[in-house]
Amino acid sequence: MEGVSVRKIKKIYVFCGANSGKDVAFVNAAFYLGEVLGKRKIDLVYGGGRLGLMGCVSTAVAQHERQVLSIIPSAFTVNNLVRETCGKEIKVATMHERLLTMMELSDAFIALPGGFGTLEELFQMISWAQLNIHNKPIGVLNINGFFNGLLSFVDHAVEQNTEGTKDPDLCHYCR
Repeated sequence: MEGVSVRKIKKIYVFCGANSGKDVAFVNAAFYLGEVLGKRKIDLVYGGGRLGLMGCVSTAVAQHERQVLSIIPSAFTVNNLVRETCGKEIKVATMHERLLTMMELSDAFIALPGGFGTLEELFQMISWAQLNIHNKPIGVLNINGFFNGLLSFVDHAVEQNTEGTKDPDLCHYCR
């Protein structure tokens, strides 16, 4: 098709929880995502560790012999928050440097259920896309309605004209 560019995705940055959550569907989705990435020969960039959903995704990707890259800020190593990680590690000084490094090394972003860190990473990537710092695809896997409240808030912010985005394709939601 003329005028349509196809983006080759080689590395995806997945943000998700270091906890598994109450719904077993979150764990199943994280493993499945990791399997899909591995089978499609897509490498993983993520926050590190083998805990929770992050551990599920990284383990599944590694089982398919794909590269798993953890970006870990020094604050996490001081208190051993990450513990054992899967794959290669890059240590950075700050959380901002972590996000910047993850953004630079990734071709796309996917959010799974998680907590405040997941939301912070998701909104940082959306904000940077709005500011044309990157033009990479962003997706949210809304497993069993986990993100329904957040998506309602975003719709409300746009409706109330407090959110200036005019691009409906800025972030893709899989409900």
